[in-house]
Amino acid sequence: MHYNWGIVGSGWIAHDMANALIQEGVGIYGVASGHLSSAKKFSEEFSIEHVYENYQAMFEDENIDIVYIATPHNSHYEIMKDALLHNKHVFCEKAITLNSVELNECVEIAKERHLVISDGVTLFHMPLFKAIQKRVLSNEFGPVKMIQVNFGSFKEYDVNNRFFNPDLAGGALLDIGVYAVSFARWFMSSKPTTVLTTMTPFETGVDETSGILLQNKDMEIATISLTMRAKQPKIGLIACENAYIEIYNFPRGDKAVITYTSDGHTEEVCCGGSRLALNYEIHDMEEYVSCLNDQTNLRYIRDVMDVLTQVQKAWGKYE
Repeated sequence: MHYNWGIVGSGWIAHDMANALIQEGVGIYGVASGHLSSAKKFSEEFSIEHVYENYQAMFEDENIDIVYIATPHNSHYEIMKDALLHNKHVFCEKAITLNSVELNECVEIAKERHLVISDGVTLFHMPLFKAIQKRVLSNEFGPVKMIQVNFGSFKEYDVNNRFFNPDLAGGALLDIGVYAVSFARWFMSSKPTTVLTTMTPFETGVDETSGILLQNKDMEIATISLTMRAKQPKIGLIACENAYIEIYNFPRGDKAVITYTSDGHTEEVCCGGSRLALNYEIHDMEEYVSCLNDQTNLRYIRDVMDVLTQVQKAWGKYE
């Protein structure tokens, strides 16, 4: 079935998604941005016929089926809610909202109107992650004991940059931390019930460096380290009783190395391609919409947002 996508936003990730939609032969019906001039420039670059003066005008167009939101974190909730109230399916960049209260409200609206919402945490859609998760959850490697996730990004010192701007929901947690928590939850047997954390703030008050410790009812533990001003390799590790699995560059990972405990021999698993990460997102989103099936990844999205919200509360937010 053919779906018309509308793109909200005109930044770099919107450009990447537009290229992926074109590669997939999916129709980009229209674009809207915070500035009409930006939307017009975007439409010219990608030969998009419909340009809207504002988001509301796009949502009122009955020809739009799926809205892709590529604006800063702090605007996601209002835009997504408005799109849902206009009966649009929504694919939203991460972090999908700022907290679980906002997300839960949108989920309820979507349920009432039989709509789909999903987010741009790429690993939920990567073939490698689906393949490895199936093997882990089948107990092929024995029970999961510990998960470790490192993600460090070096952002240039600039107090005005959105990464460090509290008014734009800056900080490591809602930017790169979403991926790390999502990795941990994807391979845990159940939702974390214990959340412990510590954080060092940047001078603007946003989180620069943090550590997060998770545990669930199955006694599985995950440790997460995040930095915004120091580079770390993007490594995710799942330690099971009989093997451990390493995934490098995990947000768009396409290769895993499994080391077996008994004799140390390794198995390399290659699946999918990192450059097709957004294409996989498009495939999954359209499948969710066409089937209106049990959208399993929404459970993970909600669990991740619950963890992110608990972490922020521990840091003194939402009190």
